[in-house]
Order: sequence, then C-alpha cells, then structure tokens
Amino acid sequence: MQKEFRVLGMSCSHCVDKIEKFIGEIDGVSHIDVDLDQKIVSVSFQAPASEKAIIEAIGDAGYEVDQ
Repeated sequence: MQKEFRVLGMSCSHCVDKIEKFIGEIDGVSHIDVDLDQKIVSVSFQAPASEKAIIEAIGDAGYEVDQ
C-alpha cells in the first residue's frame, strides 16, 4: 500500500531526515519519499505498519499531518 501525507512544518533537509528516521523505524515500511517543496511524504508499507502508526511517527518527530 502507498499513502501520501501532507506534513505541516517541514522546511529543511534536517526536517526530512528526522521524518524519514521516525517513519523508518516502523515495521512494514518499505519506502519513504519526501517532497520538501510540496510538503508531501509518500510512504509504501504493509502490515504491521498502518496509516495511524505513520501519522503518530510524524507527530513524534515534531510535525503535524494536514488531514
């Protein structure tokens, strides 16, 4: 499954690195692509990863998902 998340507050490569680190720690995540200009994070994942877990990881990294 692939899902895109619009992330508020991303502004630099440090933000990208931090978000990739937190999402990458979730079991089942296979690919993360971040478009800093559009503030979009695309994540490919399968169980046990979930949309909820990814949103929580983004929050834990200090950012907010625009839902």
